[in-house]
Amino acid sequence: MSAGITIVGLGPASEDYLTRKAWEILSSAEELYVRTCQHPALTALPPGVEIHAFDELYEEADRFESVYEAIVAKLLNLAERDQGVIYAVPGDPGVGEATVSRLVLEAKQSGLPVSLIHGVSFVEPCLALLGLDALNGMIVMDALDVAQAHHPAFPPDKSIFIAQLYSRMVAADVKLTLLNQYPPDHEVSLISQAGGSSAKQVTLPLDQLDREQQFEITTTLYVPPLATISSFEAFQEIVAHLRAPEGCPWDREQTHQSLRNHLMEETFEALDAIDRDDMEALKEELGDLLLQIVLQTQIATEEGTFLMVDVIEHIREKLIRRHPHVFSDMDLEQVDEVLHNWEALKEAERLNQGTSTGLLDGVPMGLPALAQADEIQARVARVGFDWPEIKGVVEKLNEELQEVAQAETSDEQIFEMGDLLFAVVNYARWLAIDPEAALRQANRRFRARFRHVEEMAYAQDRKLSEMNIEELEALWEMAKARNA
Repeated sequence: MSAGITIVGLGPASEDYLTRKAWEILSSAEELYVRTCQHPALTALPPGVEIHAFDELYEEADRFESVYEAIVAKLLNLAERDQGVIYAVPGDPGVGEATVSRLVLEAKQSGLPVSLIHGVSFVEPCLALLGLDALNGMIVMDALDVAQAHHPAFPPDKSIFIAQLYSRMVAADVKLTLLNQYPPDHEVSLISQAGGSSAKQVTLPLDQLDREQQFEITTTLYVPPLATISSFEAFQEIVAHLRAPEGCPWDREQTHQSLRNHLMEETFEALDAIDRDDMEALKEELGDLLLQIVLQTQIATEEGTFLMVDVIEHIREKLIRRHPHVFSDMDLEQVDEVLHNWEALKEAERLNQGTSTGLLDGVPMGLPALAQADEIQARVARVGFDWPEIKGVVEKLNEELQEVAQAETSDEQIFEMGDLLFAVVNYARWLAIDPEAALRQANRRFRARFRHVEEMAYAQDRKLSEMNIEELEALWEMAKARNA
């Protein structure tokens, strides 16, 4: 039977940090595999120990994931031997060692025994160097995992150690990931050789991270928490507190139905900020909209209906399922191909669920009429139910206009006006114009211009109701000139 895998922690620096158990195993080994030979403790081993390192994989691999895959595959193969394999890693094998977590999982699946020889991790000397206590929350990440992400997988109000930042290339990718959450001038610290006599620490703005030269296998990046409490979890805590018995009486009384109008109002206020291109207002309105989402979810949590994790998991799974061209090997390059495939996937989902819902059943009836018409037309167009060219759209628009003019009764006029508006929305869609936003902008222009008309009339000591159409039209043209 194979001896399996023995994973030994080398400590953060020299052999002084090796545990007695680790030293016994390392010094008596005939053969040793190490993640990197760039570790000072290895120089103290007896000359008879044959050391094999994986350093070249970090330079040769075309993607980060393949580094760990290659190391784990090699070690699993070696572990099949009667003598098994001894694998040594910097620090503690249970702290910030991505290869170890994968190796342990796959070894257990293969029925191979695994023994972990723990030691002092890189965290302790880094904490000592920074004068920090890890009690209030400290997250340890692997640099390669952060580098290949698009957004940090940790809250910004916690202290973060990102280990094994061994090159400028990895640092550049880590920086890009962090900049999706932290401001460019957020100060971070690079720590190398922590615990050794040559320990180094450099503090610099995040956007300057990859311009440093201080990168080696022992380099750790410390990312301090943001000055403001800004994590999603902290926000959930505030909302849960508002709903708690000692919270706010108004918030405690709210239900899904009582908050319905608030959700709608905040949505339209956010849309208004977008239409005005007011980013400061949009930042505020999105926060108000987020409050409504978290508050609705908190109510569901208290009722035992669902949790926030259920909400997030549902949309996460849906996004992955409906984007096979991003998360799997499907090749879709054009937007129309993506949209057509999106509808095909949704249709397949409906069939698999055994529901009788149709293509348009998912269009919310509560949408404003223009937005609802736009969504209806966009959905049927994705499955090919559309005019072949814009000429047909324009002809249909003119046809509907004529039918409105020819309508005789009130009911006929309402019917034909609806068709005309539906055709206008279709024309807007062909021109890639959001009809709801376009009409809101027109409303806003009219309000601003008419306000100028009122001001000019007031300046002349005139009442609008006493002015004739020619006078009003003259003021209107002046208002248009002032507010184009």
